[in-house]
Amino acid sequence: MTLRNYLSICILSILTLVGCKEDEPLFIPVPDRDRTEQQVVDRDSLIGYLETHYYNSGDLTPGTDYTIDEIVIMELGEDETLPENHTLLIDAVETHTTMYLDVEYEYYVLKINEGSGDYMPNFTDLIELVYSGNLMDEEVFDSAVNPNDPFDMVGLIEGWRQVMPKFRTASSFQINPDGTVDYSGYGLGVMFLPSGLAYFSNPPFGIPVYSNLIFKFELYRAQENDHDEDGIFTHFEDINDNGDVGDDDTDGDLIPNFFDADDDNDGVLTLDELMPNEYVVDTNMGEVEPTLAEGEFELSRTEVDGVITIRTVKIMDSNDDGLDDYLDSSITINYNED
Repeated sequence: MTLRNYLSICILSILTLVGCKEDEPLFIPVPDRDRTEQQVVDRDSLIGYLETHYYNSGDLTPGTDYTIDEIVIMELGEDETLPENHTLLIDAVETHTTMYLDVEYEYYVLKINEGSGDYMPNFTDLIELVYSGNLMDEEVFDSAVNPNDPFDMVGLIEGWRQVMPKFRTASSFQINPDGTVDYSGYGLGVMFLPSGLAYFSNPPFGIPVYSNLIFKFELYRAQENDHDEDGIFTHFEDINDNGDVGDDDTDGDLIPNFFDADDDNDGVLTLDELMPNEYVVDTNMGEVEPTLAEGEFELSRTEVDGVITIRTVKIMDSNDDGLDDYLDSSITINYNED
């Protein structure tokens, strides 16, 4: 699938260049277009598309579960009248803006159903969904039909990290005898992305450079990610709060915090600089789960005969200087030592 193979293709390209013999002509890449100028072109192209295409809004009752195949987008002919019970995309989409690589981008979201689950994904989560992606000429270049094969949003294009947190996961699910799962109340929508929030000048095979992309999707489940398993969910490792976890490196060791098991390089692992706790909830006695404190995160849970055991960790600031212990190299308290 294109979204998964993007990084592999980049690595393969590098290895191909390195492997060229001295007497072979080197491939000389064409310089990238200016991102600011390209976003103007992309915006005009997307607006033109949204103004000349419509969808079957009358067939999609709000609050009802549909599939991506039931969202039908059609082009309005020059002399054609908009059919009854259909809506021009330009009149239905939400317009959003974001700063990315120092350029302000505009992108568009058709929200068929926001979803009725309790959870809205973070931009670094694992997500389970089905989707299809197509170019503006309607050619489908990618799809995924197995919602049980999660995607790590850290490795996806920027547009996905912008759009997914605007939807909710499914409110319920049912496991069928054949092992398949039926979801209810899931997020359903379409995103319209400029090339600058997609693959820009370096797309995978099958996608032309500087292509605007369209994705339909059904969002079923999401789970907070902890890439380095240090007790701090990855989205909390975006210290400068710019939506990019790759540029947060507290100890300057060239390893981003979300991949660094010792964020401040003080010799004490980040996980050990968090206060551990355990809750035992006996639901047979009518006990309910606790409300976690600010900065407290669930690490794991087990349930045996109605008794739930929940392990958590809590971020500490032992000297009250406003800098958490796991980011403060002057604090070397190990809360897991006996």
